[in-house]
Amino acid sequence: MSALALIGAGLAAAGAAIGGAIGNSLVISKMLEGMARQPELSNQLRSNMFIGVGLVEATPILAIVVSFLLVAKG
Repeated sequence: MSALALIGAGLAAAGAAIGGAIGNSLVISKMLEGMARQPELSNQLRSNMFIGVGLVEATPILAIVVSFLLVAKG
């Protein structure tokens, strides 16, 4: 197994974790801010937040798959 493949897999996994955490925190903080400003829209904001979190999580999942492929091919 190539050392560069393992380093690349580690960097992909680390970048995915950091990017997903930052993205989720931004989406959730803006949703909470919106709920604080307009409590009557909390149900709509919550459902939109779940869609946003799902979209944010798609990229880290793909990065983890790429890192697994790098390890498997390495």
